[in-house]
Parts: sequence; C-alpha cells; structure tokens
Amino acid sequence: MSIMSTSNPQPGTPPAAKPATPAPAAPSLAKREIVIISHCTLFYWWPVWAVGFLMFLITMMFGERMAVVPTETTAVKGGIPAVLLYSKEDLEKKKVAADTKLDGLIVHAGSKLPTDPSHPGQPSQPRLHMTTSKNLGVLFVAVLLLVIAITNIPLRGLWSVIAIVLIVSVVIIFALLEWWETILEMLSFLDIRINAAGYLVISVFLFALWLVIMVLFDRQMYIIFTPGQMRVCLEIGDAETAYDTAGMTIQKQRSDLFRHWILGLGSGDLIVKTAGAHAHEFHMPNVLFIGRKVNEIEEMLRQRPVVAGKAVE
Repeated sequence: MSIMSTSNPQPGTPPAAKPATPAPAAPSLAKREIVIISHCTLFYWWPVWAVGFLMFLITMMFGERMAVVPTETTAVKGGIPAVLLYSKEDLEKKKVAADTKLDGLIVHAGSKLPTDPSHPGQPSQPRLHMTTSKNLGVLFVAVLLLVIAITNIPLRGLWSVIAIVLIVSVVIIFALLEWWETILEMLSFLDIRINAAGYLVISVFLFALWLVIMVLFDRQMYIIFTPGQMRVCLEIGDAETAYDTAGMTIQKQRSDLFRHWILGLGSGDLIVKTAGAHAHEFHMPNVLFIGRKVNEIEEMLRQRPVVAGKAVE
C-alpha cells in the first residue's frame, strides 16, 4: 500500500511565500534634544564657599575662643593664683589646688573689659570661636583674591601659556637668588583672622546665591538643538525663537586654562551663527561640558530627519 505525503508541494508548484518580518524602526531623531545653558561668572566662585565651609569646620573643631580686651592688656604666665578666680566649690569641682598659679590677662588701671549686654555690670566672657593659627584666614583671603582675579582677567590660548611660563620662571629665579626666605619672613607679619561665624555667614550666603542662580535663573536662558531646528531664549520670561539649522555654524572659543579648566571643570564659551538673510549671532559663555556638547551638536547637524512616506501602488 502506498502512502502519499501532503506536506511536500507538487512538482512545478512554487513554494509559499513567508510573511515578511518588519524591520526594527530607527530611533526618532525628532525627540532628541541638546540643551545649551549659559552660566554667569558666579559659577566659578565655588572654591570660595567650599574653602569657607572647610575653615568653619576646622575653627569649630579646635574649640578655641577669642577674647576682646582693652589696649595695654598684658598676658602673664603662671602669675594669677587660682584662689582669686575660683570659689572653694569650683576648686574642688575642677580638682585644682588653691595655690596653683594660672595664666591670665591683666587689664591695666583705668581700663575695663567689655561688658556683657545680657548681664549689665559683668565682663563679657570669651565666646567667639577662633583658632590661634593665622594660616586659615590667610588661605581663605588668598583663595578669594585668586578667584576674583581669574574670573575678571581672561587669559585665553597663548596668554594662558605665557602666564604659566611667567609664574614658573619667577618661582625658579626667586629660588636661585634665595629670595623666598626673605619674602616668607616678610609675609610672616601678615596676620588675618576670621572667627567661625564670619566663615559661616560668607559661605552660606555665597552657596545659597550660587545654588539659586545655577538651578533657577541660568536655566531660563538657553539654546535647544533638535534635528533641523534651534530654539533660543536669552531673556528670563521671554518666548522661544526658532531658527533653521541649515547653514548654521558653531564656534568654540579658545579656553581660558585658569577659568575654564581649573575653576570651570571643563567649561567654555560658545558662539552660534545662523544663516540666511536675517542672520543672528548668539554668544553663550560658561557652558559646562562644552567639548562633549559640541561633538553632539555637530553630529546632529550632519543628520537629517527622515519623513517616512507611504508607497503608492
């Protein structure tokens, strides 16, 4: 008995066509956006409040106090008997012998210690936190002055190299002439002291202002690149203006080594020029991560959005 298989097609019959598998859809370029935000120069002031907070913590950790005394006050070592300063109960509590000699400050005749406003007639007790080291205040002021100089004196391109070479040359020349020892001795007379509250107030104010401007105000002035279009808003509360990216040019200005790389952590200035009869030029200073963003914009400008059409039978 013969069995005929029905699975194989008859000779001469073409095989049935398999249903076509749809190709994966390309990612939509229209949804891609590159946002350029221009920051104000206050962004570069972060070392001031950062160092200020550090100086505040160090000052509080040492636990030393500042005493305000009148002119001609004399400091003595081991010249004041403890019995003159403490009662019998305090001596027992502090475990100090009555004949112990203590260090102290002696106010000359005719002078008085500042009085405590909350306790009239009583001298003001030392309460302001301040370290005995003058290095903290000198360091804080040095950072403040350097940030002011860097943010206000642009040194782009070759000028940055010249400044670095000049600084290194001065350091080497002074070392060969053995001038550094004399200079350091002269600077030893520089005594700058700030109490803990001073560091804290300056740092909190600068940090709050820096945070508000970075998060709120700077983000109201921007340029958004999308495939084929650029939207611009350079005034707080202003409406966006759209421009075509055809013929557009993007120029990254030369970096300032001290401002853009040391303080700005890779920021830079950007110039965008539109094409056409009504060409515009937009300056965007202090753009963060400018190198990566310029590469992304150039890649987007090389691409063109594709509109899918339906084949007509």
